[in-house]
Amino acid sequence: MCGIYGIVSTSLSKGKILRRLEKMGGLLRHRGPDDKKENIFQVNRGWLGFGFVRLSILDLETGMQPITCPKDGSTIICNGQIYNYIELKPGVSGEDFISKGDIEVALHLYRRKGIDFLQELNGMYAGAIFDQPRNRFILFRDRFGIKPLYYTETDDCFAFSSEIKPLIAGSRLPLELNQAGLAAYFTYRYLPGEQTMFKNIKKLPPGSYLAFDLNSGAYAIKRYWEYKFDIDVPEISFTDAKEKFHTLLSDAVNIRLRSDVEVGALVSGGIDSSAVASMAADRKPNISLFTISFEEEKYNELLNVKKFLKANNSRFSSARLYMELCSRRALDQLPEIVRSIEEPISLGTILPTDQVCRLAGDRLKVVLTGEGADEIFGGYRKFLIEAAACRYHTLSSSRQKELDYTFPELKPYLAVRHKDPARRYIQSEILYSNDELKQLIGRDTADNSFPGDALPRLSGREHPLNTAIAFEIRARLPDYVILRLDKLSMRHSLETRTPFLDYRLAEFAATLPVGFKVNIDECREKFICSHAYTDFSVLDHETAFRKKQPFTIPLADWFAKPDTLPDFLQEIMLGSIIKQQGILNQEITREHMSKITACGIGPQTLVSEADRIFSIIIFTLWYNEFFC
Repeated sequence: MCGIYGIVSTSLSKGKILRRLEKMGGLLRHRGPDDKKENIFQVNRGWLGFGFVRLSILDLETGMQPITCPKDGSTIICNGQIYNYIELKPGVSGEDFISKGDIEVALHLYRRKGIDFLQELNGMYAGAIFDQPRNRFILFRDRFGIKPLYYTETDDCFAFSSEIKPLIAGSRLPLELNQAGLAAYFTYRYLPGEQTMFKNIKKLPPGSYLAFDLNSGAYAIKRYWEYKFDIDVPEISFTDAKEKFHTLLSDAVNIRLRSDVEVGALVSGGIDSSAVASMAADRKPNISLFTISFEEEKYNELLNVKKFLKANNSRFSSARLYMELCSRRALDQLPEIVRSIEEPISLGTILPTDQVCRLAGDRLKVVLTGEGADEIFGGYRKFLIEAAACRYHTLSSSRQKELDYTFPELKPYLAVRHKDPARRYIQSEILYSNDELKQLIGRDTADNSFPGDALPRLSGREHPLNTAIAFEIRARLPDYVILRLDKLSMRHSLETRTPFLDYRLAEFAATLPVGFKVNIDECREKFICSHAYTDFSVLDHETAFRKKQPFTIPLADWFAKPDTLPDFLQEIMLGSIIKQQGILNQEITREHMSKITACGIGPQTLVSEADRIFSIIIFTLWYNEFFC
């Protein structure tokens, strides 16, 4: 994992571009502390500069980038890993390789197949290729958007980067708040789609590429991959499905263990990270594991981690577990965390994520994680609710009563369940209503509709559960869940690898009957996962069928005692900084503050007053960092 950056300009001199590139690289050194390099190429209308900072993980001696093919001058830089490069390399035999790693394989694959080379890559990546023979360059991003890639255009250049701060420095873009994004952020807790909260800075969408014509200066963005569901589900028995799931996940883990440095694993107590750690330990018995605990018992899963390791002692007898306590003192890190993420993301788990990444990053460079399973296989409670809602009116009254008891939120959801899939998808997690938004933002109108560029491409014939999963994968996964993982792991120069986001496994999940993913009769999410883990001895039965606990933190417990919070938080919650910024209504903020309580709030709570205040805190810190 590394960082990339670049500039193309017809008006800037070579020297100015080089100086800008050097500054961009300096701001990315946390992503690549091991090495740094810039190359600049003369094109017929000006100059094109590529830059790269390296975190050395694979091909330690010859894997530095940019890599240029001497035959035609084609050049590549890429952040991330192409896991299946060994399998792809025979397809580009006959080339004179100057490295032994993965990225040069991708370059030669592009030279032979053009943009279709992206269909063959299995990995996490965000890269750029200077196609000298066609006088163009290509930006590309992996299918799920695991690796970020930002771009902007100004009067004197087009620039791109793995992060926003280098992009601002390299482009000299005057900063403006994207006012149109405020309503979406305070509705969804993040800004879905290609827009950011900075006006004129955009994200290249997942599964897309940008082709820039160096002759005309024009560029266009196209998608090369879309997550689609088979409308006519192919017949497959549950037994065969479990076997294929296990085969695909095993290979996904194995190819993500390819590294020339030590690979560890993050474990949270949930079944997904536990399964990944188990499969990795089969290959690497002395694996290092990292986890976080909480003082508040209802949020603490350390006991589950220890039970899991004890039940699977034969597999983990040589492993070592590193752990740290995440307390309210973690709030001290919020300004640094917000600075690193660069976009306002109101997700309480940024605190333990940052802490566990620091814990791991102090000891090694690469870890496996369980992210992606909940999105691909329907692991969230909202998917259970949606599946129950789909069947509710076809069930007997006695079965309806059972579901009402099991899911207290089901009847209220049925009463307001929206016909529009986009509205229905986020209905249970809306942070502020339209009326509340108007008061908070201080406008007569506030558009919180789901951005069109964040919508999945659906036929309209999909099962409602699959529709919900499609929304999850298209927007929340890349722009919320994975973005926080990438930015916080790289803050500590740590590469995180996600086996569940192997596209082969995801495409297989899309072909499954919905009952294999969410089983209402047993009230179980990720149904196939739990059964496959036990059938193939990946997990013990207790771990595999443990009731899911959302990965959340005790914000309500902490915020209910504001006098114990850091000074900067007390200033935001009780002082005048919000009024000074002039973006949000301070009186409305204080109203929500007065309603905070820890009573009745736990890991299963989707929206609390503490969550609302946290979104305001994150935005205020972010605005203060970049605009004040």
